[in-house]
Amino acid sequence: MYEVRCTKVIRVMYPTEFRTSYTLRTFRCQTKLNMTNKAVHYSDYLQLDKILNAQELESDKLSLHAHDEMLFIVIHQAYELWFKQVLFEIDSAIAIMHQPMNDNSPELQTIVHRFNRCVTILKVLVHQIDIMETMTPMDFLDFRDMLRPASGFQSWQFKTIEAKLGLKFEHRHGQEYYTAQLRPQQVEIIKAAEHEKSLLELVNSWLERMPFFNEPENWKNFKGLEDKNGTHTYWATYRECYRQSLSEAEFGNLAYFDDIFLQSDTVKAENGSLSAKANRAALFIMLYRGYPILQLPFQLLNSLLEIDEQLSIWRYRHMSMVQRIIGTRLGTGGSSGRDYLKAALDKHYIFKEIARLTSFLIERRKLPELSPEMEKRLGFIK
Repeated sequence: MYEVRCTKVIRVMYPTEFRTSYTLRTFRCQTKLNMTNKAVHYSDYLQLDKILNAQELESDKLSLHAHDEMLFIVIHQAYELWFKQVLFEIDSAIAIMHQPMNDNSPELQTIVHRFNRCVTILKVLVHQIDIMETMTPMDFLDFRDMLRPASGFQSWQFKTIEAKLGLKFEHRHGQEYYTAQLRPQQVEIIKAAEHEKSLLELVNSWLERMPFFNEPENWKNFKGLEDKNGTHTYWATYRECYRQSLSEAEFGNLAYFDDIFLQSDTVKAENGSLSAKANRAALFIMLYRGYPILQLPFQLLNSLLEIDEQLSIWRYRHMSMVQRIIGTRLGTGGSSGRDYLKAALDKHYIFKEIARLTSFLIERRKLPELSPEMEKRLGFIK
């Protein structure tokens, strides 16, 4: 056992001797911490012996050394480590959103911060493809056949990320074989994630809790169209503003607008995950994001779109790299290679319902003017 002295700085305001103003003085206190653990060493803490000795080249096992196999292994190990971190961040955000909380609390900022971290990690994953592309098709052929049937298709962590974000089994491409090459315990993890409440479902519940349209006092001085057929006066007014913004070729969007926003609160569009109430809340956040109380909610929605965009860019870059390296040949795991990746790219948009809301935006200067009560509710007006 040994002692560590920790210096803590305490800043104290106290009155000076000859005047009533206060002077800031700094005091230092010494705190003794008893530590029973041994000194931590960098290599031990990171378990570098395990990590740096985890690259076993199949080509070396067969005495057919292929130089670029080392790069191939390191790149994919790095991917899996980053996937682990992304899962860690998603799990933490899901845990927060599961708790009953004030939706305008500091916890919302924590969620946004962790989603933004995920976006930055995904950007790194995209750029790692630049390193992979330093390997030529002939370099890959030196060891490719030695890897069968191993394949990136067996990355259970990536499939778990998709499931936790909100990609349901019924929306997956290649449903019949997407877990066929995984080990039983890995399939169980993915299936468990699919049956838990996903991030997308939690976001739907969060949006449905937006209170502004359930507070009549916010709308008593709103100058808009009358409430008809149970449609809130704001949405009746906004629908008309939206109608006036459409070109003749776009008039079909009006029926689409009604289907998404003007249904009963809990009704979801066909194959949709967001309810009409949640869609209205998300659109309202996008329209009036300049107000202080809507800034963090907007950032949260925007971070989800960023995650989807980076996943799509990664899939596209992966598909392009595969086409460049192996052309039209099958993947080592037996998939259709480039064609499978293209189909997944087209189908696996998780937050597409949030993304489509941009179809219903209008110019700022044409937005319905909110009532003074509503402006006060959304801002810092006294």
